[in-house]
Amino acid sequence: MKSLTPGTIRAPFAAYAHGIEIPAGHRLIRTSGQLGIRPDDTIPGTAQAQATVCFDNIRAILAEGGMGPRDVAHISAWVTAREHMAGYMQARDAFTQGLPHLPASTLMIVSGFTRPEFLVEVEVLAAAP
Repeated sequence: MKSLTPGTIRAPFAAYAHGIEIPAGHRLIRTSGQLGIRPDDTIPGTAQAQATVCFDNIRAILAEGGMGPRDVAHISAWVTAREHMAGYMQARDAFTQGLPHLPASTLMIVSGFTRPEFLVEVEVLAAAP
């Protein structure tokens, strides 16, 4: 995959690419949105901790399909308030650290999720040969 960040447009606000090129013939995995809930049904109290759980869940889903973080082409995320953006981005940056390319990324603020304790939801699109 190849990150696409043209020099003719404003640089990304953080560690992501404006676009990503997926070569022909790659398999795709699209995850459902993952919430910050652990297998024992506990939910961490901070956005960063919840986002870390989301990315741990995503790693497990990708591994089930024979992929990993290096295969992520796009990350979509939602937080319930602006003050949760920094914590989410710290978890995202930890997830993408050391990857051979930066994935494209979308982050939105929403009014809430199915339960009020959820602060973050994350889904990805991954591709591999």
